[in-house]
Amino acid sequence: MKDRLDAILKDGEERIRAAITIAGLQDVKALLLGKQGALSDILKEIPKLEVSLRSDVGRAANELKGRFTELIEARREEINIKASEISPDFDLTVPGIKPAGGALHPITQMCYDLNDTFRSMGFEIFEESDITSELYAFDNLNFPPDHPARESLDTYWLAGHDSGCGEKRLCLRPHLTGASVRYMQTHKPPYRFVYPGRAYRNEATDAKHERAFFQYEALIVDRDFTFSSGKIMISSVLSKVFGRDVPVRMRVGFFPFVEPGFEIDMGCLVCGGKGCSVCKQVGWIEIMPGGTPHPNVLKAAGLDPMEYTGFYVNIGLDRLVMMRYGIDDVRLFRSADLRFLQQFR
Repeated sequence: MKDRLDAILKDGEERIRAAITIAGLQDVKALLLGKQGALSDILKEIPKLEVSLRSDVGRAANELKGRFTELIEARREEINIKASEISPDFDLTVPGIKPAGGALHPITQMCYDLNDTFRSMGFEIFEESDITSELYAFDNLNFPPDHPARESLDTYWLAGHDSGCGEKRLCLRPHLTGASVRYMQTHKPPYRFVYPGRAYRNEATDAKHERAFFQYEALIVDRDFTFSSGKIMISSVLSKVFGRDVPVRMRVGFFPFVEPGFEIDMGCLVCGGKGCSVCKQVGWIEIMPGGTPHPNVLKAAGLDPMEYTGFYVNIGLDRLVMMRYGIDDVRLFRSADLRFLQQFR
């Protein structure tokens, strides 16, 4: 038995020294110390030996196991050190290859820029879930019961939750405006906050429209806030985002949740106001609705419309990015075309 142990020791030492990779060393460890290894075979035979020999053989086997463990760990450290050494042929003076780096998606970057701009004006950032209910998407926003936006031709109602009405009827949010009421119900006035996010509508896609798109809403509610202050806010935000003054105009428009309501346009920066496919050859592009929150919306939020007023805008974030970079098709943002995305690195 002593001769067998000596032979195992000699063979094991040679195998450990010959191992040149961590994986190879693991194989040697399994061969020597594993359940089916050479030492395990010795230990299995101990009960068959004479009683007087068992303790000596067991002690020798355990000492051999400790010896192998030390040799294996030492060899492991040697392999790791050698693997980290710089090759003699490696020239440290040769310039390296710059690894490919990523970048923020242009819509994400625009959202961050708007966040910074509104924070500098004292606004809070608010977010909510992409799933909302008929109560917050329509009822609280003064949409009449027969409004076409409530139909499945416009709104994505969730299967299994598309019957009934109010809070139990769930959908993908068709706009962010319902978040305004949710925020006001859980905070104390006055309010000055923005809420960016994605909206979903069941509509045909073209160069200016997508089924899933980003919006960026802002709302101020206070006891004394003039409408002219809202217009100044719009001009200030656009000037900050684009780094220059941007032409802005406001046209009368109807939206159930504001009174009065306006369509807010900016001069098309793709064509410089000369007319193109993005602005439909008119030189202006609609980027947001806006106006004073409707009294019924303020009532839904638990406010007295005789005491509070304010100003609301819903910025079409995708279109704003199109203006910043001169992009003529909104569908490019979600095309996953790396040639397009690499322009913004």
